Amino acid sequence: MNDEEERRFREFVAARSPALMRTATLLTGGDVHAAEDLLQTALAKAAARWGRLESPEAYLRQVLYRQQVSLWRLLRTRRETTVAELPEAVREDPAEAAELRIQIRRALARLTPHQRAMLVLRYFEDAPEREVAELLGCSVGTVRSTTHRALAKLRKLVPELDPGAASRSPELGNSPSEVRK
Repeated sequence: MNDEEERRFREFVAARSPALMRTATLLTGGDVHAAEDLLQTALAKAAARWGRLESPEAYLRQVLYRQQVSLWRLLRTRRETTVAELPEAVREDPAEAAELRIQIRRALARLTPHQRAMLVLRYFEDAPEREVAELLGCSVGTVRSTTHRALAKLRKLVPELDPGAASRSPELGNSPSEVRK
């Protein structure tokens, strides 16, 4: 957009924004914030084509309508479904979550710096094994074995982290010695 087109666009926006905002507000059901977003989207699209538009206001109104219809269609497919009975709400106890975080921090502190680095790079940074090996100057096999041992140690220190622990729990009668029989 050259300087002259930009000046004309700014003048158009200053002159026609109130009327276009009213239209956008009506289209969004009175939601002023959604209307501002809708108008901004339409103006951005118009600015990109400003030099080629024969009737800018007609184009903007068409964009407003089509953008809002697209939003309605999107929302219609994402509606909640009604059911006869409400599901039971699962409320996580914040104290339990805090306790688990504390246990994890303590368990991480008991790992070697090398093990902690492996876990942070692999699971927090989501780095592939090859990249971790290059960063730490070791082989991919070392990354795998160290990560495996570090996770095993974490699971031992914080049993809540091991999803399979309940199925192997002696209280449930599935101790490793019983499984071998």
